[in-house]
Amino acid sequence: MTNCSKRKISGHLPIAVSLVLAGCTGSQSTLDPAGQEAAEVHHLFVVMVIGGGFIWLAVIGLLLHSCRGQRQTWSEEGAGRLIAWGGVAFPGVVLFALLVYAVWLMPSVRPWLARTVPEPTQIEVTGEQFWWRIRYPAEDGVAGFETSNELRLPVGERVAFSLRAADVIHSFWIPSLGGKMDMIPGRTNVLSLLPTRTGVFKAPCAEFCGTSHTYMAFSVVVMEREAYDDWRRKQASGHQPEGSEGERLFIHHGCAACHSVRGTTPVAALGPDLTHFAERETVGAGTLANTRENVGRFIRDPSAIKPGAQMPAFDMVPQGEIAAISEFLAGLR
Repeated sequence: MTNCSKRKISGHLPIAVSLVLAGCTGSQSTLDPAGQEAAEVHHLFVVMVIGGGFIWLAVIGLLLHSCRGQRQTWSEEGAGRLIAWGGVAFPGVVLFALLVYAVWLMPSVRPWLARTVPEPTQIEVTGEQFWWRIRYPAEDGVAGFETSNELRLPVGERVAFSLRAADVIHSFWIPSLGGKMDMIPGRTNVLSLLPTRTGVFKAPCAEFCGTSHTYMAFSVVVMEREAYDDWRRKQASGHQPEGSEGERLFIHHGCAACHSVRGTTPVAALGPDLTHFAERETVGAGTLANTRENVGRFIRDPSAIKPGAQMPAFDMVPQGEIAAISEFLAGLR
């Protein structure tokens, strides 16, 4: 190897190492747990890596041993003992120990299903092409309500998710909080998670569900209980009609036939509920940042941004009217 090649390798090595380490943290990393179940899975991963490392070291040790020059050949009895202990007994014991640890860990990964904790609050999440419908139950005198594409949870409290699919199979997965579970049409699956620290975490759909599968994501905001209760009270309240031009156009162009704005429009359940829409971080389930310009782009031609979206294009509506509707949605706080 030339000096030039060595310099190139040494120059690229820090970059490669930094990229690998960067994948160990972040808002969508299974190696940076922020929930009890994710921490247990992380522990299992670490233990299995260590166990696999021992087996790898044993195999490499045998390989190096076999490459050494030997004045005498192994006897048949000695070779048999080496194979039995090094090739069968050692990996068998390590793998059995890993299996026992994984089975022992299962109740803590699915504690509510194992009935080892009190029954938690249940939030209903429905996967649809290509967005997430989220329903919060009535709690502590606060009425239930529906939102979309953004999930909020209280830190340190267990929550169970009732998972459904409206059309095809989706998969619910919050990497930093816990394991994934499929959402199957006609069936309700239950997943229980306990967030252990506050923050904003990202979650993708983990099952290919159509053209815009890549553009189907949601964010999870873990909050202190007091802030969570304030948010619930605000979300449960409707929007006061303001009589603006954007509100009138929202109803006139048929947006209210699919999207509800509680307190302003009749109940509609075909598309996402837009009450308090301006508080959400993104448009189109994580596709675009929630700005007036992006809202207008999405209204004009949703399929150009999110192929296969069920929402029809409104490119026949004058740009000024789309801007007024975007202004109205930007005020829904």
